[in-house]
Amino acid sequence: MILSGLFSFFGLSSKAANQNKTTVEHVHPLNWWAGMKNTELQILIHGTGLGDLSVELKGAQNIEMKKVVRFENKNYLILYVDTKDAPAQKFQILLKNGKKIVKTLPYELQELSHRKVNSFDASDVVYLLMPDRFASATTDKEKAQMYKGMKENTWNQEDMSRHGGDLKGMTEHLDYLAELGVTAIWPTPTLVNDMGNQSYHGYAITNYYQTDPRYGTNEDYRNFINKSHNLGIKVIKDIVFNHCGAENFLFVDRPADDWFNYDSKFTQTTYKTGAPADPHTSALDRKLTIDGWFVESMPDLNGKNKLVADYLIQASLWWIEYAGVDGFRQDTYPYNDFDMMKRWCLEVENQYPGFNIVGETWINNNVGVSYWQKDSRLAAPLNSELKTVMDFPLMYLLTSVVDEETDEWDYGFAKLYAYLSQDIVYANTDNLLTFLANHDTNRFQPTEEKAKDVTRYKQALTLLLTLRGIPQLYYGDEIGMYANKSVNDGALRQNFPGGWPGDKNNAFTKEGRTALQNEYFDFTKKLLNWRKGNETVAFGKLIHYCIRNGVYVYARQKDGKTVTVMMNGTSKEQTIDLATYSEVLPKRTAHDIISGKSITLGNKLTIEKRGILVLEF
Repeated sequence: MILSGLFSFFGLSSKAANQNKTTVEHVHPLNWWAGMKNTELQILIHGTGLGDLSVELKGAQNIEMKKVVRFENKNYLILYVDTKDAPAQKFQILLKNGKKIVKTLPYELQELSHRKVNSFDASDVVYLLMPDRFASATTDKEKAQMYKGMKENTWNQEDMSRHGGDLKGMTEHLDYLAELGVTAIWPTPTLVNDMGNQSYHGYAITNYYQTDPRYGTNEDYRNFINKSHNLGIKVIKDIVFNHCGAENFLFVDRPADDWFNYDSKFTQTTYKTGAPADPHTSALDRKLTIDGWFVESMPDLNGKNKLVADYLIQASLWWIEYAGVDGFRQDTYPYNDFDMMKRWCLEVENQYPGFNIVGETWINNNVGVSYWQKDSRLAAPLNSELKTVMDFPLMYLLTSVVDEETDEWDYGFAKLYAYLSQDIVYANTDNLLTFLANHDTNRFQPTEEKAKDVTRYKQALTLLLTLRGIPQLYYGDEIGMYANKSVNDGALRQNFPGGWPGDKNNAFTKEGRTALQNEYFDFTKKLLNWRKGNETVAFGKLIHYCIRNGVYVYARQKDGKTVTVMMNGTSKEQTIDLATYSEVLPKRTAHDIISGKSITLGNKLTIEKRGILVLEF
């Protein structure tokens, strides 16, 4: 039904509405856009005394009211409207008791940006950081105002509390990341986590449309993205559909118990991420994995409920259009409802073709990870439509093989060779997020002693940046930060040195870094900036050889260009016969990226202990 002027949908009168004071606390989405491909728009209104009011749209042009959803909880109304053929406009939502207007809510459809998405892919290097721990650019006085009214309203430098990092701090250090050669940034969630304590990590969201005030405002977040784009850096937004914080208004004053799994009663998950793909799993184990809660403070959202799914999907689309987000990282992917997440991936792709989403698939074998990737042959006829998955098995290998003496079968790079030889299980190896560590694992350098061994890092980083996939660094990797999860999670999430006024060392500058930190930084910078725009390394065919004399040799080839990597996995010199590798040595001379020198190749080549050669032809 086409609207022009005033449209009345309900004309109900209610004693309850007369008896209760009517307030409106949330209208989600905050606004919308004309011309979206999915023209159905859900508008959720939350407050008090709303449930029996009638709804009218005033001044709405070409907007059709489809239905109003009501609940036993009278604090909600959900409107479904069709915006097909509706131009950008401002209109009013009238909430009425009989003929009396109780509330007038302004609403707006804005002009769609029609921007062409430039999402992250294998040509990028992603930099994962934690906003609370990266940098602060606000004074204590400003911070006190930002923290005012929050349940956790103090900050200090203790491991498990808030440290005070913010969006302005992140924005002020974008030049550092550009110098390093980073092309995409993944901050852990920046949405508000108004919980009682220890929610600095961001994964207990209490409002899907609000940036955490302790980081800044929605406008600060948009400004951070705009400045990132000006430096050629993409921004990946970390979001959570599986669960929210227990202080989220949707749980505290939930529309209905079926908005959360197990009828909103805490039932803990088994954490068995293999269960959804297991052909032998029991119905109980499958349900507990998908519907069970992580912890009691993070209620598990019911993605099977269309109202919930619509709400979450719209929130994600809102952030793409409002802030210019270039990609998503979705937390705890296998714990979500499969059909809902498939629908989400398709809706995002439909609206923003080419938009990339990486799902956290923390499964310790490649078969299990591959199940969740778009077009997986192992999942067929199911198809998740999720383009990118996280290669956790490779992470564990990269952190261990550099500590072992390589042989031809069982140790060191022989393990890596064997793992990569099984890549047939993946539908698309370009769309694997690869990494040495993240905010939930040991840092790549788990101890101070290992952090002194820069060669260990150089070998692992070279592998990460030249093998298949989308490489991701964890903030501080590039200066040799170290930590072990056995201490606590807070130890993995230290402040970046120099991010706070009064820090003794400022690792954002060459002068502020130690000699060891500069060795880390300079090597990382050299490889990242060489890799930037290098199509051969990013998308070239991977060819590798079985281990000979403890040396792993592989190459990337594309459009007549070759990059060949030779890595000694032993603690002694090794000499190799180059005739064996003629397929990936197209010329007698090559440029060695590590040394910066030209190399003439003979019949044999001696590589120093734990040596690395990256040869570009």
